[in-house]
Amino acid sequence: MKIGTLVGSLGLCGLAVFIGQLDAVALPGDGGDGGVAAGPDVIVGTMQNISAYGQGIWGGVTYVGYAVGTTSCNIGNQQLQWQANPSNLHPVIPQNMYRVKNGVLTQIGQSWVKHGFCALQGTLCGACTPAGSGCPSVLGIGCSDPYESSLNGGQSDLKSRSGINASTGYFSGTYSDPAIPTGYPSTIRERVTVPKDDLTAALNPGAAYFVECQYVHPADASNNNDNNNASYRRITVGTTYSTTSGYALSFSGGTVQQAPAMYAWQVIHADAAVREYDVVGDGRFLVGSRSFQNADGTWHYAYAVQNLNSDRNGGSFSVPLATGVVLTNIKYSAPFNHSGDVFTNTPWTSTVTAASITWSCEPNTNANAHAIRWSTTHTFEFDANSAPTDASQLLTLGIWKATTASSPEASISVLGRKPTAAAPPCVPADINCDGLVNASDLSAVLGCWGAACGDVNADGATDGQDLSTIFGAWTS
Repeated sequence: MKIGTLVGSLGLCGLAVFIGQLDAVALPGDGGDGGVAAGPDVIVGTMQNISAYGQGIWGGVTYVGYAVGTTSCNIGNQQLQWQANPSNLHPVIPQNMYRVKNGVLTQIGQSWVKHGFCALQGTLCGACTPAGSGCPSVLGIGCSDPYESSLNGGQSDLKSRSGINASTGYFSGTYSDPAIPTGYPSTIRERVTVPKDDLTAALNPGAAYFVECQYVHPADASNNNDNNNASYRRITVGTTYSTTSGYALSFSGGTVQQAPAMYAWQVIHADAAVREYDVVGDGRFLVGSRSFQNADGTWHYAYAVQNLNSDRNGGSFSVPLATGVVLTNIKYSAPFNHSGDVFTNTPWTSTVTAASITWSCEPNTNANAHAIRWSTTHTFEFDANSAPTDASQLLTLGIWKATTASSPEASISVLGRKPTAAAPPCVPADINCDGLVNASDLSAVLGCWGAACGDVNADGATDGQDLSTIFGAWTS
C-alpha cells in the first residue's frame, strides 16, 4: 500500500501526520519511501476548494454538478511541460466522487477532464526552482500550481476522457469531443455529475464521502512516474438542498497525497483489503474486497475494481464458488457516463454457475462499451450462505481490449475474499444451528411457545409436538 501524506493541520479519519505550513513530504514516482523521482513527476498536492453549480435533470434523474480545485506539484528532478492546447504537452485532470455506504465503496460521480494551460510556480510541496515568472508553460522542479475549482469547472477547457490513453499519457491536443445532446442541462454538463439521491442524508445514513483528483501527462508516464498521480480528500455533505447549488460540500481533514480513493475504504473499514496490479505493457488496476456478516446470518461480499491508468480497461470480474454456495442480492454499480460521452452506460451482466459468479461488459467489438475505463471504479456485490476465506484467494479480472505483443495478458489474477464451502443444513431441532440439540434449543422453543418462531415440525405453531421433537433429538 502507498502511504499518503495529509496536507493540512488535521488528519483524515483520525490519521494524523505533522507537516508545517502546508508543506508536504511527497512520495516520488511509484510511491516509494523517499528520494526524488528521475524525470518530471506530477502529483495532486492538495484539493483546496469546491464549486457547486446546482441541479440538472436528464433521463428522469436529478443530478447535481460540482468541481474540485487542485494544486499540482512537480516532485521530480526535471521541469514539466505545461503548454496549452493544441499542444499535448500539458496535464489533463479528472475529478471523481466516492461514497462508503453500508460498508461498501462505490464511485458515484465523475467529470470530464480539465486541460492545463499554464503553471504558476508555488511552494506547496517544498522548495521551488521556478521555470519563469508569471504563468509560464513549464512547471519548475519542486514547484506547485493551483487550479481553483472555478477553473476546473470551467466548461471551455473541459474535454472528454475518451481521447486520452492514460497508460502513455498521450492525447491529441485537438481531439474531437462528442456532441452534447440537445437540451442537456448546462449546470451539470462536463462537471462532476452526481445523482442527487446519492447525496441525500435521509437516503444515505452514516455514509462517508470523498473526492479524488488525478493528473495525467505524457512526460510523467514516459518516465514511469504515473502511478502516484491520484490523491483523495474526505468531504462532508450538507443537509440543506438548493436547486441552484445542490447540497453544500465541505472538506473534512487533509488531502491524502498519492493515494487513490480506493484507500479511503480501508480507512473507514480496516478489514477492507486493497491491492495494486499492473498489466504488462499497460497500466495499473486496484482491487479492493470486503466481507461482513448480515443480520440474517448470511455474508455480504463486495469488490471494487479501479482502473487507475490502464488503456486496455477491465472487461469482466469473476469470483470462484465452492460447492453448495448459494448467492442472493447480486449487485453492480458504476459511475454515470454523461454529457453525451461516447461510452455507454449499459449495466454489466452477471452469470452464476456452480463454480463461479462472473460479471461481464459488452464485447470489445463495441469500441464504446461500458468497460472499466481509466480513473473509474466499478463495484460488484452479492450475499452468500457461507462465511469467507481470508483475503488471499485468487479471483480473475478480465482485460477488455485485445492482447498485443507488448501487452499479452488476457486476464490477471487478483486477490480477494470468496465464500467457503457451505455448511450442511442444520437438523430441524437444532434451532440455533450450532451442531447440538440441547438446552439452548429447548429455551428457544419455550420462548416461542404458541408462536411460529420455534416451530420445529413446520405445522405453523410452537407446541408440545415441537417440544417432543427436541427431546427426541437431544445431544450432549
